[in-house]
Amino acid sequence: MTLRQAVETALRQNSDIALSRLDEEKAKQAVRLAKDPFLPRITVGSGLAYTSGFPMSIEGSAPSVIQANATQFLFNRPQSLAVSQAREDVRGASLSAEGKRGEVAFLAASLYLDAGRAARIGALARKDAGSLQQVLDTVRAQVREGRALPLAEKEAAYNLARAAALADGLEDDRAAAETSLALALGFSAEDRVLPVGEDPPALALPPSEELALQTALESNLGVRKLESQIASKQLEMRGQKAARLPRADLVAQYGMLARFNNYDQYFQRFQRNNGQVGVSLQLPLFAGPGVSAQAARAAADVARLKIESDNARNRIRSDIQASFREVKKAATAAEVARLDLEVARERLSVILAQMQEGRATLRQVEESRIVENDKWIAFYDAQYGIERARWNVLRLTGQLTAAVAALP
Repeated sequence: MTLRQAVETALRQNSDIALSRLDEEKAKQAVRLAKDPFLPRITVGSGLAYTSGFPMSIEGSAPSVIQANATQFLFNRPQSLAVSQAREDVRGASLSAEGKRGEVAFLAASLYLDAGRAARIGALARKDAGSLQQVLDTVRAQVREGRALPLAEKEAAYNLARAAALADGLEDDRAAAETSLALALGFSAEDRVLPVGEDPPALALPPSEELALQTALESNLGVRKLESQIASKQLEMRGQKAARLPRADLVAQYGMLARFNNYDQYFQRFQRNNGQVGVSLQLPLFAGPGVSAQAARAAADVARLKIESDNARNRIRSDIQASFREVKKAATAAEVARLDLEVARERLSVILAQMQEGRATLRQVEESRIVENDKWIAFYDAQYGIERARWNVLRLTGQLTAAVAALP
């Protein structure tokens, strides 16, 4: 896969994103649940019973063939604020889901880079092992001819064994990185995702550290989620205080009566169909200390969340500054590794020319190739460091997903 394909697949199939979407859906259903009392709730049943003597009530209702009851909130300030709080919780859940998308995108990009690095360095380690095998063969021939000490053969064998062990370890690292990438993309542990064999794409950074900081503070989903939680807790606090306000409910009732319940014997007039509709008013005179206690708890939660929000903003400033310093340091290290690699390549060219003139041996050539491979490894590690540092800046500013989506 290319980097873009890997990130898009992760955003589409990663299980953590699926779980965050389920949480978002639960929050949406909580809004419907909070609004439910403001919609008519009608129940229809029967209080059918045989009456001997005076018709008495059953469960608060007179005996009837058919009875229906309807209730609905008309004015209930605490419940209205609960609806608003549920809607704010939906916004917070949506921000959490979006934040999870950013985390998964960065994870997929990082694992993609790890897998590509392991593949490249593993290939160079195999080349080192091949060169050291030729050195060992040359040294063995020299030992047999008496032109080298047996110690040189043991040293060459040791170097070959160490290089082979390093190559095997890097192969294991590659397999682990490709498996981890597959898991992050939503595949099974039996699968492996291989990055395409090309240099990692260079993603554009914000023009300046100040602009990156401003963008991060404005778009950081963690801060926005904390702000949403503060708004939700403030609504909860208002809802607790509103428990002292009056409430009004719509109530309605219908009953179909029958003569076998003796209504015509004990009442002056019998009517088969009966109904009533009205408003039930409730005025809390003494709500108790629990209301103020709940409001105080919500106020304490608001104060705590505001402190967390300030801390988060300070962490963002610190992380942005550190990430730009890391980019600069990684770029310097990459330039040093590039120059070191050029020196090693020039040195190998010189030794190859000397071998053609008979002034250098094959052993010297292979040893120079080993040095060049080591410089290539250091160069790739430096490139890995700078790309990871750049991706971290984009993660902090919330621009990583958009930057990857713009790749070919």
